[in-house]
Amino acid sequence: MAIRYLIVDDEAPGRMNLRLAMAAHPGWELVAECGGAVAAREALARQAVDLVFLDIQMPGQSGLMLAREISRMAEPPLIVFVTAYSEHAIEAFEVHALDYLLKPLDDGRLAQAVERSAAMLRQRQRDAYGAAVRGYVDADKGEKTRYPDAIGVRSVGRIEQVSVREILRIESAGNYVELHLAGRSVLHRIPLSRLEGLLAPDEFVRVHRGTIVRRSEIARLAIGGDGSYSLTLRCGATVAVSERYAGALKTILTGQES
Repeated sequence: MAIRYLIVDDEAPGRMNLRLAMAAHPGWELVAECGGAVAAREALARQAVDLVFLDIQMPGQSGLMLAREISRMAEPPLIVFVTAYSEHAIEAFEVHALDYLLKPLDDGRLAQAVERSAAMLRQRQRDAYGAAVRGYVDADKGEKTRYPDAIGVRSVGRIEQVSVREILRIESAGNYVELHLAGRSVLHRIPLSRLEGLLAPDEFVRVHRGTIVRRSEIARLAIGGDGSYSLTLRCGATVAVSERYAGALKTILTGQES
């Protein structure tokens, strides 16, 4: 069966560009093009839709407000946000495992979003994606909350919500990070430097170029015969410490002892 999609964008050229680009993807059926939230709501009421390409910045009701409504539907469609937002907003999409397209549209990036969406639909991940959208848009109410309560980890066709409270340490693995939880670890495709900016500094501290640890996990700092530092965590793991971060760790340990 064809995958049914909706385009929501207040600018006619934007809708046309996306429609023409989607013509290169067989098996996808355009249900309607909508110039705003009211028309989109009517289209969703008329026919079931698998995916919505949703512009964020629209007059009247914004794309985020509409996304909040859509995510609470009984069987919410997937949402691919279309945005001209700043780098910080892109980080927020990534930490919740939400897909997005930047304006002007890139055909290669669209193909990637289409492939990811098809995989998630095959895996029946609508509810999980809806939860990820709710986490993102709820954090965007009023003044934006900088530090998320959960991280949406996307594997092939699936999203898992990992509570930040469960994370003991984080280690860099190229373009991925490895989230170490009690008893298991999870790979997430986001650079460590991006993720660091979304973690509360009173809960996490960087100890090495490639390692961040939960402050409450810090147990003992040791120095080797060659002058190198290592940190033992309460979970039993030992991680290397760069000299530039050793002073901050000594201060944290001193505070724990007092």
